[in-house]
Amino acid sequence: MPKKLILFAATFILVLSGLFLYGCQSGGDSTSQRGIWVTGEGKVQAVPDIVNVQLGIEAQASTVADAQNQANSAMTKVMEALKANGVADKDIQTRYFNIQKVTRWDSDTQQEITIGYRVSNIVNAKIRDINQAGTVIDAVTLAGGDLTRVNSVSFDIEDPIRFYDQAREKAMADANDKAMSLAEQANVKLGKAIYINEYTASTTGSTPVYAKAEGGAIDTTQISAGELELVINVQVVYAIR
Repeated sequence: MPKKLILFAATFILVLSGLFLYGCQSGGDSTSQRGIWVTGEGKVQAVPDIVNVQLGIEAQASTVADAQNQANSAMTKVMEALKANGVADKDIQTRYFNIQKVTRWDSDTQQEITIGYRVSNIVNAKIRDINQAGTVIDAVTLAGGDLTRVNSVSFDIEDPIRFYDQAREKAMADANDKAMSLAEQANVKLGKAIYINEYTASTTGSTPVYAKAEGGAIDTTQISAGELELVINVQVVYAIR
């Protein structure tokens, strides 16, 4: 067979193959857009059973050594207070440790002057008995004295899986209701779900309240756990029959 004929036949086959692949891809793209696309949201309210408190010590002195000695001494007392009030070693985790130079601006010399050093040591304490959260904070404050810092208080759920399952069920029911409504309005029959994507899962809650009495004595710190709202969102595509 002549070389030109062989070359022509090979080229023809390649062109046909390309057209076939393009047709398949085009058909796939159009098919993937068919159906009823909806989103669904599910929310569940749950009472938290864990309090996370970020607390620790901040000390300042003219030298690093003095600042660190003050911070170490106070932090030792804070750790002892945490453990004495039922917080386990595994539930105490260092979150932040920093030694920072403290300066001020001297307007006379137009220079920055070092006036001391600040040492910060912050831990996250997981308190598993919410009713004891106020007592723990009070004990830490007493132990650390004026060097004590409480940066934040947040709430969590030890095992949120069952609540997320409930929220997921509600999200799917919400999506199905929307799809059925759309199918009815479009005068088509709703088919089965052919694509499901869970794209967000979040937990929200109100900011807790904690307060102390004025003056030298410390009144019992009040902690309000409230409820957490667990949210799941889904995207679902239903076939049209």
